[in-house]
Amino acid sequence: MQSVLDLLHHTVTSPWVYLVIIVVTAVDAFLPVVPSETVVITAGVFAASGEPNLAAVITAAAFGALVGDHVSYGIGRGGAGRLACSPDGSRRRAGSDWARRAVDRRGGSILTTSRFVPGGRTAVTLTMGAVRYPLPRFLLFDAVAALVWSGYCGLLGYFGGLAFERDPVRGLLVGIGLSLAATGLVELARWLRHRARRRAAAGR
Repeated sequence: MQSVLDLLHHTVTSPWVYLVIIVVTAVDAFLPVVPSETVVITAGVFAASGEPNLAAVITAAAFGALVGDHVSYGIGRGGAGRLACSPDGSRRRAGSDWARRAVDRRGGSILTTSRFVPGGRTAVTLTMGAVRYPLPRFLLFDAVAALVWSGYCGLLGYFGGLAFERDPVRGLLVGIGLSLAATGLVELARWLRHRARRRAAAGR
């Protein structure tokens, strides 16, 4: 275990860690099997001991997330025309119109909340591209969402590292556990709200 920890410490305290954070958080936007939260939290845990720099970790994560989201947005925007021309085009256009109205009304909150839902970030950014959500507004809301997310993950790891300064492995596990718990609570709240709406619709 100590050799694994030493290797992890050497990797995370290397100047290359910021590039790794940027790449991982970018790829996670359109390939959500990449564990970007874990990477940022891990860097935050080790930042509690001085290296890497916490502000640089948060900045790198936010920048990578912003780049990846725009790639995902571009993929969605490029595929919108093919969806509209498909044999089931009328039904797809109806769904596209509904999605456009939803993101027009709550684009910023949807983009921010989706980051804490497994797979939600990819689905929302692709949809925003597909419905041709205005790029300047997407950039503004996404920059805020990326900064909120990166700050949350970085600080979660950092305070976990401070609490378990003599046992960084435990601090890392606690940080990741808190992240999963927070994501689970968001999912539970979303499910309860959806269930309440279904009951209200059934009652009417």
